[in-house]
Amino acid sequence: MTVTRQTFDQVMIPCYVPQDMVLERGEGCYLYDTEGKRYVDLSAGIAVNCLGHNHPAVVKTISEQAQRLIHVSNIFVNDKTLTFAQELTQLTGFDKVFFNNSGAEANEAALKLARRVACDNYGEDKNEIISFAHSFHGRTLFSVSVGGQPKYSSGFGPAIGGITHLEFNNIKALEETISDKTCAVILEPIQGEGGILPVDPEFLVRVRQLCDQYHALLIFDEVQTGVGRTGTFYAFEQFKDLNGGKGVRPDILSSAKGLAAGIPIGAILTTNEIAQHFKPGTHGSTFGGNPLACAVGSLVLHTVGSPEFLAHVSAMGDLIRSKLSALNDKYHCFQEIRGKGLLIGAQMSPEYQDQAGKLQKLCSKHGLLVLVASANVLRLTPPLIIGETEVNEAMTLLEQAIQELIAQ
Repeated sequence: MTVTRQTFDQVMIPCYVPQDMVLERGEGCYLYDTEGKRYVDLSAGIAVNCLGHNHPAVVKTISEQAQRLIHVSNIFVNDKTLTFAQELTQLTGFDKVFFNNSGAEANEAALKLARRVACDNYGEDKNEIISFAHSFHGRTLFSVSVGGQPKYSSGFGPAIGGITHLEFNNIKALEETISDKTCAVILEPIQGEGGILPVDPEFLVRVRQLCDQYHALLIFDEVQTGVGRTGTFYAFEQFKDLNGGKGVRPDILSSAKGLAAGIPIGAILTTNEIAQHFKPGTHGSTFGGNPLACAVGSLVLHTVGSPEFLAHVSAMGDLIRSKLSALNDKYHCFQEIRGKGLLIGAQMSPEYQDQAGKLQKLCSKHGLLVLVASANVLRLTPPLIIGETEVNEAMTLLEQAIQELIAQ
């Protein structure tokens, strides 16, 4: 059976507007379509394919585990899930893990857990969740209501109640809003879908202090910033010198995307004290923590978690940002280049306002796959294994796309 881009319009529910190619295979930092055209991939499945495409160790792990055990449900325990959970707690310093299948599910679990803790300890009136404008936490009705982008949440009937949205990095607004009714504050260390917007360290310290003062849980959504993406395994590790050297740790951390290098998995990490409020029957996941995903997760943890690998991520991020700055010196198409590690955003200059999507399509035309984060930010989330050769090739293709944008 032959399929084309038009097949999507015929058989798929139109939640997406995919680009004009049908991808067929991948290798490392490259993807190939059914016409044989090669693309340099700076999207990595939206920060999912941390070890690139068709990585030999990933393929080997999947093959070996598929021959042993793929799924058994959480009525039983299995060796791979327990091993991965133990490794994650040892790496992060958290006590307990709950596995599911995606970032949205991880945030759903984190938010439910926060409300259950508040209800158990203080009563049902302590249920307010504070989130921030431009945030993104998933597409379930709960997580999309908590997210700070109305374009994703409107049109689905009444939103989940008890949610307040504030301006990101605005200390005064938070101080005036948080109260004894607040059960949780949720934020991304770097807002991904909102435009690669980093949290202000002073704001973050104050969030932690206010959460402690009002007995509210602090949730870090590290779905996109985690698993080495910003140069440490989780971004919260970079805050260890804040708050008088005490650091800023979340009470609950959500993780997904690159956690199993392309195999669906999500997780929340938390403390013993908080975890005990999820008693048997209060939450669950049919596929969550299946042995196949967890076997790959262990591989990812041991690979990405090494100091040498994380140093490589930071170095390649610095290289890409320097290359983007050099391009901008020539073409003046970006207003700001921001991000950490290999989570990079280039905000379009006023002259090219809201043309990130157009530049993205031109990049595809020239053989480069990139993302956008809002209509005005070009987003780069390459495989973490990317090297200098692939970076140079990608920047050459990006320059060709920029030249065509300017000429239009």
